Amino acid sequence: MYKMICQQTGWNGQPVKAHESGEDPARRLVPVTDARRLRITFNGSVSDILPWKFTPQQREVRVLPGETALAFFTATNKSEGDIIGVATYGVTPAQVAPYFSKIQCFCFEEQRLNAGETVDMPVFFFIDPDFVKDPAMKGINTITLSYTFFKARYDKNGVLTTLPATST
Repeated sequence: MYKMICQQTGWNGQPVKAHESGEDPARRLVPVTDARRLRITFNGSVSDILPWKFTPQQREVRVLPGETALAFFTATNKSEGDIIGVATYGVTPAQVAPYFSKIQCFCFEEQRLNAGETVDMPVFFFIDPDFVKDPAMKGINTITLSYTFFKARYDKNGVLTTLPATST
């Protein structure tokens, strides 16, 4: 429940899911052409018990607030068995999270990788144009989007029990 609230509000560095905000994200997709371009960097990691390799395909992209961007990560299952993973994500600096909106992301769903499989995973996002109106954002030029994958675990009823924020 806490994670869901954070994803909808941007608390705790959680980017907002644009498709769940109740507003049509297309209304927010108007680039602020007189604003500075923001540098978006990417990090990818996996928990110690997940035998995957997970890395961003690009180090950074530069976007205007209101402009969409597409980035890709690559995941490889290095084990001899099929594995389902679940990703957590966050944005730094944390105060940017309410302005960081993901339209589509691999992190919205569990990801199943077959033994030895490599897949590309996209994230489609934008920085809300209101970013430029917030005085607290004035000195922020670089934003980092980070993901960590964890091995999904289920209880006897088939309910996902992995709590990535506390898993190791």
